[in-house]
Parts: sequence; structure tokens; C-alpha cells
Amino acid sequence: MSNDVTHSGSTHGTGGNADVVLVLGATGKTGRRVLARLRLRGTPARPASRSSPTRFDWSDPGGWDAALRGATAVYVVPPSVPGPVHEFAARAEAAGVRHLVLLSGHGADRWGDSAFGLDMRSAEDAVRRSGLEWTILRASNFNQNFDEDVFHAPLLAGGLALPAGPVPEPFVDLEDVADVAAAVLAEPDRHAGRTYELTGPRALTFPEAVELISRASGRPLTYTRVSPDAYTAALVAEGLGEEDARHVAEMFVMMERQDISDTADGVTAVLGRAPRTFEEYVVRAAAAGAWRQRP
Repeated sequence: MSNDVTHSGSTHGTGGNADVVLVLGATGKTGRRVLARLRLRGTPARPASRSSPTRFDWSDPGGWDAALRGATAVYVVPPSVPGPVHEFAARAEAAGVRHLVLLSGHGADRWGDSAFGLDMRSAEDAVRRSGLEWTILRASNFNQNFDEDVFHAPLLAGGLALPAGPVPEPFVDLEDVADVAAAVLAEPDRHAGRTYELTGPRALTFPEAVELISRASGRPLTYTRVSPDAYTAALVAEGLGEEDARHVAEMFVMMERQDISDTADGVTAVLGRAPRTFEEYVVRAAAAGAWRQRP
């Protein structure tokens, strides 16, 4: 067994061997949070990423079997292209994995013919068609996109310009997503065959979100609605590849024309409590200096 597995004193299954959770994307936004929670629970976990001792790269199937060896459950953050999860699921079954927990997107079955999210829909199809038990976690846009990801730099510069209009988004806190994923991975049999829609407790528009951030941070921040083409061009100018930029812009087109602004009870169903509010997130991030102007 790989020496980067965190052990607990408890054992599950047969032969006295502890079940091991393989955490893909272990250095990413959700993976690192899930890994920490599993370790705190005492659930043996093996982190895997391109920079972990257990290396995992979606573009290098030659390394998948070594990462899967001895794992009984896998937290799957799918690649940005459709297809690889089908082969991965087959490899996982052959390696003795019993359960896959997949991160997907809120309302994925209602995205219609949108070009956005083909990767996530392909991954959902793969786990459902596999011979393994599975659980799908469909998360809405993360609160932390405003301080850890694509929206952060524009806010530091004073404003956010996106193709989002009056249709609200039920932003979800990454801490809730990680809490749900860790709970499911710790007791996968309880959640087999379930799809959980993970959202915050209410939906709000991007202008409303920026206003809350402005108030909590004490900075005058602006929101401007731009066309998808203008947003794509801006992302490319910032260094994002054109295909990736178009994919991000297409998300906003899909959000504006599809009915996925509803909230859902997935967080409560798994954890028995209400999801964190966007205001709680904003206060936390502002207190940590997330939007403080740099000298």
C-alpha cells in the first residue's frame, strides 16, 4: 500500500484491512478540503494528483492502476474533457473499488443541448453505467469562486464583468460540498445510488453577490454585464486558452436560459443541517483579507 495513506484505528470490510478512499484532485479546491475531513474522521485516505506522492493525471492512464490499488472508494473530480471516466470506472472495478463519488454540476440533467458541461455529463453517464455503487454530488457555483478562482482577480482590481444578468444562482459553500463528500465517503453504502443537488439556502444574482462582498470588505466594487463574446475575449487576454474561455462563457449562457436557479436540499439530506449562507462566506473571507487591496 502506498505510504501516503493516512490510517485510522478502525477497520471495515473483511480481513481486518481498513477501507481506503482515493481522493482525486487532492490539491484542488474540493479535493484538499475532502482529504482534510477524511483524515480528521480517521478515514484512511490516499491523496492523488499530478503533484502528490501517488501521482494521478487524467491524460496519463498508465498511472491509474497504481493509484487505484487497494482503494475501496474514490472521490472523482472529472477531467475537463468528456470520455476518460468511462475507462477509469472500468479500471476501478477491476482494481476492487466498490464505490465512486462523483462531483458534478447542479441540474446537469436540465442543461439541454448546451455545450457547457459535456465533461460532467459524460462522467455521470460513466459512473451510472459502471458495475460499481455510486453517488453523484451536483454542486452549484462555489462561493469560493469569488476569492479562490476566476472572479477573484477582477474583484481585487475593483469590479467584476460577466455575462450574467437577472437570473439568480444558488451559490454553494465549498465547505458544505466537502462536508457532504466526506460524509458520503465515510459511509458510502448509506448513499449508494443517490444524486444529491448541493446548493446554498437561497439564490442571488451576481450583482447582489458583488454588493455583499463590497459591503463586507469596505471596498467600492462594481458589477458590469458584458456579452459572452466580450467575456471570452477578456479571459483570453488574461491568458486562458480560447477553448477554455468559451467553455466558461457558455456556462453563463446556459444559466440564463435554463431553469437551474432553484435551491435544493442535498446538503440538509446528508448532513442534517441547513447549508451555509453566502453572507457567512463573505464575512469569513473578508475577515481573512480576501479582497483587501494590495499595496
